Amino acid sequence: MKQYRVRTSQRLSGTARVASDKSIGHRALILAALAEGECVLDELTLSGDVRATQHALMAMGVVIREQDESTRVQGVGLRGLQLPNGHIDCGNSGTTMRLIAGLLCAQHFGTRLVGDASLSRRPMKRIVDPLRARGAHIMGTVRSESTELFPPLSVAPLVKGESLLGIEYEMPVASAQVKSALLLSGLYANGLTALREPTLSRDHTERMLAALGVPIERMASMVVLDPVEWRGGWDAFRWTMPGDLSAAAFLIAAAQLVPKSVVEVVNVGVNPTRTGMLDALRSMRAQVNVVPGDETVADEPTARIHIEQATIARGRVGGELTTRMIDDVPAYAALALSAPGKTEIRDAEELRVKESDRIASTILMLRAFGVTCGEFEDGLWLEGTDRLRAATVDCQGDHRIAMAAACIGLRADGETIVRNVECVQTSFPGFARVLRSLGADIVEEEVNV
Repeated sequence: MKQYRVRTSQRLSGTARVASDKSIGHRALILAALAEGECVLDELTLSGDVRATQHALMAMGVVIREQDESTRVQGVGLRGLQLPNGHIDCGNSGTTMRLIAGLLCAQHFGTRLVGDASLSRRPMKRIVDPLRARGAHIMGTVRSESTELFPPLSVAPLVKGESLLGIEYEMPVASAQVKSALLLSGLYANGLTALREPTLSRDHTERMLAALGVPIERMASMVVLDPVEWRGGWDAFRWTMPGDLSAAAFLIAAAQLVPKSVVEVVNVGVNPTRTGMLDALRSMRAQVNVVPGDETVADEPTARIHIEQATIARGRVGGELTTRMIDDVPAYAALALSAPGKTEIRDAEELRVKESDRIASTILMLRAFGVTCGEFEDGLWLEGTDRLRAATVDCQGDHRIAMAAACIGLRADGETIVRNVECVQTSFPGFARVLRSLGADIVEEEVNV
């Protein structure tokens, strides 16, 4: 077992890079696998989740090689995937399972998608129902009296002469994973795919498909893909991966928590559908400066983010803002401890079905540090404080809880232990090393149990 040993830190300073954006990484690997020719993905971090997608594609005959700072993918074209030898293991990655399911539904071979214990508890009805509605032969697993469907997912092949149908679908929940599964399946459909979300979720898939010449139109929270007169493929490409804003969120949180800190994070992706936390920080009067950089993948913008520790006001987030920072809630909750008064986070029901019940897990973590806090069905509240006691925290297999606890430990009195931190490999390999390079008193160590 690995754990973090974290002690009170005096000041963080310097410049850092974070792991590449895993949301973009998943999609870039899939689209490279479907390209016509060899694609090169520069600066792709093969974190645990992204590696699950890599292995899923390799199981279907795609050759992927790691070379220096690049990942080379030999595309097989839209119709070139092959029957895997056995099931496809998605590990802990919900993105892998949902996106690959959308892809598999259009194939003339069947297979089974499985995952670890955590992934096997995550809801899949949200993709199974609309995929079935367009003619896919996909089944989830029913448990006890629940009407929900869970992994494993079984996908049967389309028979000769059968194809997926066009679909117009009103999504009940804003979800980039559901949207992406339907768009990937829509590449093979005999009619248009028209999707509308209650609010706009991250739009990486739409941007990438548009950059590759796929006939796709975006109008606010609606997207339409019409493949009827499309040639049915795209050429090989070379893309550079931007840094993950959801990883940078924890360095931002650490800098805000530790007095007199000045930190800069470079080459961070700042897609507008992902920058909710930056907007929330501005409303709290945090000293955050975003300097635009170059575009990397497709038309994905990047920036250099500069943060100086400052006195900030309490915050309240909800609605569309929460959608744009859904993965950043634990980091936001951590840094909000430095704001006097009550901070609220609402409209975050989606966090109930992440690697853990992330609302409940965040509350348990905060209480371990002596924070006054409570939960709503759709979120949580907390009271800012300048008195944080050291704690021992078990992150329950949730990488974002582990990193949030480590950030709070930098401000707490005494020594904090964060247990079972292997899961941080899921999204931010080298997290402790990067924090330490900025002056944080944090050690990752192996312990016997």
